[in-house]
Amino acid sequence: MSKGLLHQLGFIRQVTVNTVRGLSEAALDHVPGGFNNNIRWNLGHIYVVQERFAFHFAGESVHLPEGFERWFAKGTKPGDWQDEDQLPELEDLLELLAGQPIRIAEKLHDRIDEQVAVPFTTGTGLTLHTVGEFLSYTLYHEGIHFNSISLLKRFAANKP
Repeated sequence: MSKGLLHQLGFIRQVTVNTVRGLSEAALDHVPGGFNNNIRWNLGHIYVVQERFAFHFAGESVHLPEGFERWFAKGTKPGDWQDEDQLPELEDLLELLAGQPIRIAEKLHDRIDEQVAVPFTTGTGLTLHTVGEFLSYTLYHEGIHFNSISLLKRFAANKP
């Protein structure tokens, strides 16, 4: 199971990265009416959540660059950003996102069935008990945000 799950993590991440590669900074930062967030926020948020779910709950070191919690954690939004000049550029986000599944595979490939010290119940009511359950949930989470990215990309392309 671990090989299949790790393959899916890498595949889904590559799809996300390829979808945004080459977008302009204006497209990354466009927040259409009716939305709270932009593509840059969704990319950073995917990274932050997978970092926590993969590494924190497995008792491993978490790699969150300076500002990521402030900008991309659950409940944040670009309208509240104070230090926008320090936001990561697209290439930096893509590098972090592309490297994350590789680090997950290296650190956790033999721990998929391992019970975590403290189970976690998601906002949707699912309680996660094993490293593999946390990783599987990040596929669902990334899919939700991939859909948002796809919608935001269309809005940015049609921006007057």
